[in-house]
Amino acid sequence: MILTGNPKLNIICGHYGSGKTNVAVNLALDLRKRAKDLHILAADLDIVNPYFRTADAAEILRKADVEPLIPEFANTNVDIPSLPPKMMGLMRGDYADAVSILDVGGDDGAVVLGMYGASIRKTGYDMYYIINMYRPLTADPEDVYLCMRDIEAVSGLTCTKIINNSSLGAETTAADIADSVEYARECSRRCGLPLVCHTYCPEYAPDTPDVFRERGFGEEPLFAIENVTKRLF
Repeated sequence: MILTGNPKLNIICGHYGSGKTNVAVNLALDLRKRAKDLHILAADLDIVNPYFRTADAAEILRKADVEPLIPEFANTNVDIPSLPPKMMGLMRGDYADAVSILDVGGDDGAVVLGMYGASIRKTGYDMYYIINMYRPLTADPEDVYLCMRDIEAVSGLTCTKIINNSSLGAETTAADIADSVEYARECSRRCGLPLVCHTYCPEYAPDTPDVFRERGFGEEPLFAIENVTKRLF
């Protein structure tokens, strides 16, 4: 269990290409399976059109009875920073009856967070920092730390937990994920944040739990995810 419904705001951040949107959508779907009656919102704060991702999974979310909140011009050729009023209300803490997952894309999304920082802090939040050893700009724990500090500086918020989403997409093997365990542990130490889990996609690496046990990582928490976001490139 990762998301519990408390706090109400769960912010998913990380470097470009870390896979944070796929994690965000999977967290929402996992919470829905465990909390049938909960009102769950999934918001896309990526206001730079080429990087939209949560919008791609909107129909999957709706079918699972998760309400997607997406900027008006998502997945169009119109590049206008625009947030729906309900999304702004969410960051003001107007929806105390709902649990929200906010997908933050890069500096632009972090800037939006900064605009509502005081309200978000008042409402209470967790900010999950998604890491991926196989992305060139975050292959080193020190770079991971510096990227985290940049996100915190722009958003005015503090990361609280780490999720290891080290992946090579469809080419990922269980060995690749196991190879990232020490990296994730070092990132956790360097950032001073608890490591919540390691993700894996059973479609690509179904033997991940077995490989973890074979390598002595049997106590490491694993989170099985689906590949639910469309590849745009």
